[in-house]
Amino acid sequence: MPTVLLSDGYRFFFFSNEGTEPPHIHVERGDGYAKFWLEPVELVDAAGMGTAELRRARLLVIQHRIDFREKWREYFST
Repeated sequence: MPTVLLSDGYRFFFFSNEGTEPPHIHVERGDGYAKFWLEPVELVDAAGMGTAELRRARLLVIQHRIDFREKWREYFST
């Protein structure tokens, strides 16, 4: 479960066995969780995060989506 970014209390990561799905990123903050597709950025699943936390997580995904896509391709192409 490689961590890709830590920012503002959010941890962005991949699960090692998800290379068959479209590029996406998982986000944890406290007990909350979310999953976003990267192309285009879209919330797929969430639990335990409020609206403001999800909005902030989405903004961070948008800001870092190019890096996330590159890291996805590097990780899952091997």
